[in-house]
Amino acid sequence: MAAQPADTPRQLPLDLGHGTGYSRDELVVSGTNAQAASLIDRWPDWPSPVVVLAGPPGSGKTHLARIWQDRAHAVTVDPGRIGEHIAGLGSRPVLVDDIDKAAIDEPGLFHLINAVHGAGSTLLLTARRFPSAWRVALPDLVSRLKAAATIEIHEPDDLLLAGVLTKLFADRQVEVEPHVVQYLVRRIERSLGTAMRVVERLDRAALERKTPITRALAAETVSAMDEGQGEFDI
Repeated sequence: MAAQPADTPRQLPLDLGHGTGYSRDELVVSGTNAQAASLIDRWPDWPSPVVVLAGPPGSGKTHLARIWQDRAHAVTVDPGRIGEHIAGLGSRPVLVDDIDKAAIDEPGLFHLINAVHGAGSTLLLTARRFPSAWRVALPDLVSRLKAAATIEIHEPDDLLLAGVLTKLFADRQVEVEPHVVQYLVRRIERSLGTAMRVVERLDRAALERKTPITRALAAETVSAMDEGQGEFDI
């Protein structure tokens, strides 16, 4: 059988399910998340048994939480069903991700914090807002939350966003010129979720067109995402 010519068109890309990596090695650290990363690395030497990581959507809270979960062998508890899990926790650390995404189970969270204190364990909560903005009505829970250590994670800065974009492209074995990355840093929403989506879209577009990822392709892709409904919502 004759060999295919070197310029044989590549097949259209299949969705190979590029997963989001949540290891410590895959975490890009900058001034916006350095304090939170340091806290995760210091576990179990924490300033309080209860820690809250607070930051906007796409700021990397889940990545940090997954790193800690793996390091601490923590149990993940559904924020809407906290009370159902307390009895079987024992002394294992606990993670509750997106605690303020919906109405907070105040009695459940209060009893969970008490259980963590009683077991000499640790609890990590991630949230979009500081505990003072959760509108908690249970006085005893308000008191417990005031005693928690709260670390703020800001929206990604230029250094963090550029590092994340570069790594996401590298994970796909795609070479992109630095000036294209810098263009994306200036143009996309400052969120890690948006960075993942724009890299996926650019990779797919480049494969379909059999071209490298250029600034022109980046501009076209970002403009199309800007015009789409809900493309940047998280």
